[in-house]
Amino acid sequence: MTTRTTTGTTATTAATTATAPRGARFLRVAVALQTLTIFLQAVSAGVLLSSSHGELLHGIGARVMYGASMLYVLAAVLAWRPGGGSPRPIAYASGFLVLASAQVVLGIAHVPSVHVPLGVLMFGLSVLVLARQDTGTARGRGLSG
Repeated sequence: MTTRTTTGTTATTAATTATAPRGARFLRVAVALQTLTIFLQAVSAGVLLSSSHGELLHGIGARVMYGASMLYVLAAVLAWRPGGGSPRPIAYASGFLVLASAQVVLGIAHVPSVHVPLGVLMFGLSVLVLARQDTGTARGRGLSG
């Protein structure tokens, strides 16, 4: 019986260990995608000021950015639960989703005095989270931040 329990525990630990790097990789990809889409929103905001097609481009980009924020939440949950990572990225991802929701509302309401600085803040925070994940993984801290 002891051998069976030890073997079962080893198999479970090996499966969890194999899932953790995939979860961490998916989380990094989701954050990178979110960071890229926020940057492209800044570019499309510039196009919005100089072209008649800018409004359409910025509107499409807003939907893509919001989707990327939702993907970040999903990746954080998947990296935490089955992968055995830290739950901290879920809080970060949820915070970004709240900020993205505020961005959408402020954009629709045409409140650029808050919409633009919030976009800059979101980009900076997203770059920070991305950089911390890369250095955290390189130092062996994994997803714990």
